[in-house]
Amino acid sequence: MSAIAIIPARYSSTRFPGKPLCMIAGKPMIQHVYENVKRAKGLQNVFVATDSSLIYDAVTAFGGIAVKTYEKHESGTDRIAEAVNNIGTQLNDDDVIVNVQGDEPMIKPEMVDNVVEIMNDSRAAIGTLAKRITSRKEIEDPNVVKVIFDQDGFAYYFSRAPIPYHRELFGKENFNCDSLYMFKHIGIYAYRKKVLVEFSKMAASKLESIEMLEQLRALERGYKIKIKETLYETIGVDTPMDIERVEKCLNMSL
Repeated sequence: MSAIAIIPARYSSTRFPGKPLCMIAGKPMIQHVYENVKRAKGLQNVFVATDSSLIYDAVTAFGGIAVKTYEKHESGTDRIAEAVNNIGTQLNDDDVIVNVQGDEPMIKPEMVDNVVEIMNDSRAAIGTLAKRITSRKEIEDPNVVKVIFDQDGFAYYFSRAPIPYHRELFGKENFNCDSLYMFKHIGIYAYRKKVLVEFSKMAASKLESIEMLEQLRALERGYKIKIKETLYETIGVDTPMDIERVEKCLNMSL
């Protein structure tokens, strides 16, 4: 089984135009992501898929490999599906494509290896990670996506709502979050090539449209998504204010 990673990076963003090129600790953000992913042991190669000549040039300038893609893709998944065709790499249907978001400069190479390892289970069409929730703020935040899964790690459902609902605790003013069996989804994915190509051609599903969660499209179509628990935390960059948080974390790790 071969595995490559593709990092989707578009220039336009409503809240933060040019985000992949924002400077963090002296490097453009996309370079931090690329270099961290490149350190994963289970990958044959790493690519950046972008609609922007500026991002393309920045990636090639630091020695990375970039692939130009269509400007108006609706999602990063669609962008990496096009990139797979453009790369020209000879991948079999069961080989693995890892999707790492271009705004995750704190991504750990171990997280990349974890999602690749999930795909050693032939039952898994898609692999992804989850981390135990330990704060009430995350429970109540609809931007923190929750996931529930079976004893073999296969996802039942993803939701912006608190799942499972702890009837004896929720509603109380104070409760110990450490006692909860709740997990948040960490948005790194591994797809089998065949599944990625099929997925990118599917229309949005009903539950996906309600929750605005793309992974529900796969579950509704019967694809099995396998979850692995991680202890690692990431900090996504959504606004310029997030850069300071990332730089503080980088300084602490030095």
